[in-house]
Amino acid sequence: MIKQNLFSSETKPKTLILGASTKPNRYAYLALQSLLKNNYPVVGVGIKAAEVNGVKIYKDQKEFSDIDTVTLYLSAKNQTDFYDYLLQLNPRRVIFNPGTNNPELENILEENQIEVVHACTLVMLSTQQY
Repeated sequence: MIKQNLFSSETKPKTLILGASTKPNRYAYLALQSLLKNNYPVVGVGIKAAEVNGVKIYKDQKEFSDIDTVTLYLSAKNQTDFYDYLLQLNPRRVIFNPGTNNPELENILEENQIEVVHACTLVMLSTQQY
């Protein structure tokens, strides 16, 4: 079990996994594990409230004031309910993982000076490009 190291992650920016999962075979779950391994503070929003290795996954669109990066694990059709939420969070960037591309949301984010990144969070972490 990977535990979040609060001391070494304090200087790293916080990531929100949108579409977080408790299922070990899901990429969102693997991303959570990899973020923890790389000492990034992480929270999640998913279809059910849960906790994975000490990381809270919220069912509701919880307010955060310190999210640097949102990494998406929702299909385009499941993102529409989160447009306003993402703008409210005002992250520095949103990572569109494979299968999450959504030109409509990408335009909204760019209009609000939020960086749009088309990449795989797992690859970014494994190559130190996160």
